[in-house]
Amino acid sequence: MRVAVAGGTGLVGRHVVEQLSAAGQEPVVLARSRGVDLVTGTGLDAAMAGVEAVVDVSNVTTMSRRKAVPFFEAVGGNLLDAGARVGVRHHVVLSIVGIDRVGHGYYQGKLRQEERVKDGRVPWTVLRATQFHEFAQQTCDRGPGPVVVVPRMRTQPVAAREVAQHLVELVLGPARGMAPELAGPRVEQLVDMVRALPRAGHRRRLVLPVTFPGPAGAAMAGDGQLPAGEGPRGSRTFEEWLAESVAREG
Repeated sequence: MRVAVAGGTGLVGRHVVEQLSAAGQEPVVLARSRGVDLVTGTGLDAAMAGVEAVVDVSNVTTMSRRKAVPFFEAVGGNLLDAGARVGVRHHVVLSIVGIDRVGHGYYQGKLRQEERVKDGRVPWTVLRATQFHEFAQQTCDRGPGPVVVVPRMRTQPVAAREVAQHLVELVLGPARGMAPELAGPRVEQLVDMVRALPRAGHRRRLVLPVTFPGPAGAAMAGDGQLPAGEGPRGSRTFEEWLAESVAREG
């Protein structure tokens, strides 16, 4: 089966492509490097020829609602319209646990993405997952100076590879609507995750914990980004992932 992977060159997308191939499926990468612009739709119809299912793991690096909402609006609409034209039977989207409880700008974009899928003509599944183990380093990379500002946030991080494995299992099955939330094996404090990076061989930074103001900050510091019910859980802890990443780099 031909399965289109929107964002197939990204962190999770690469694993989705790899695991689809291992399962005997034919992944079709939708990315600018492959001649497809998901925002404008350029090259999308040609790439979607013969596609029966879609996994959308596309992303934009921003915290701004003004950038996130138009991006996910455009990409979601283009993928769903193209899918309807070629008769896609299943459209799977990766979303984030807690986006309806933590109302910052990027999450508003993800909520709009979910709305587009629910309102579309293609049978759909939305998988909300917690932050990936890589989120700690991504937080550091947002501030290039000697001080990194880290929000006080509880999370239950999960391995990107395990997220991809779950997405592949979902896309090869029937549409499920809102799938049970996926999380890692253990709750962590983001500040502790960031502080562990230098001890594991990453560049040393001064970590400045901050509490975001208002209800969003309270939700982040509390249970707002933890799974709200039962669901699948990954097996790989942040500590294990960090040790393995250091071993690979060394």
